[in-house]
Amino acid sequence: MVAHALPHAAGQPHAAGQPHALPLREVRTRLTQLVAMAELTDTVTTITRDRDSRPVAAIVPAGAARTQAQARADAERLATVTAGWARRLDASHQQSVRRHAAELRAVTEALAEAWAELDRRSTPGGDPTLDRLRAAHADLLGR
Repeated sequence: MVAHALPHAAGQPHAAGQPHALPLREVRTRLTQLVAMAELTDTVTTITRDRDSRPVAAIVPAGAARTQAQARADAERLATVTAGWARRLDASHQQSVRRHAAELRAVTEALAEAWAELDRRSTPGGDPTLDRLRAAHADLLGR
């Protein structure tokens, strides 16, 4: 719905695209005009308390008004869809965790095989570079 230009309290046209807000005391005096504008031009007017700029109500075209039952049904549909997506995301996350764990096991096993072969070819203490790598690997494994 588009808020159309209406004269506002200062008597100047309201900027197009801006929500049209009026204090309650002015709405009381212009209610018939505001209702006609809503009906004829789909104008939405938000109503504020007289000394507070926060909107508290609105005058909207009848076609745009939603009943509480419609709003509740929409909220329930949204909750159902959201719950479905949350279940799908959780299942995807669990699958990723399992896949990651399997890949980590495979890499750990491959490294263990590589270190076993290196230990057969070069005994610890024989090559300082290899000894530093052994120490770093042991730190990585928490040994």
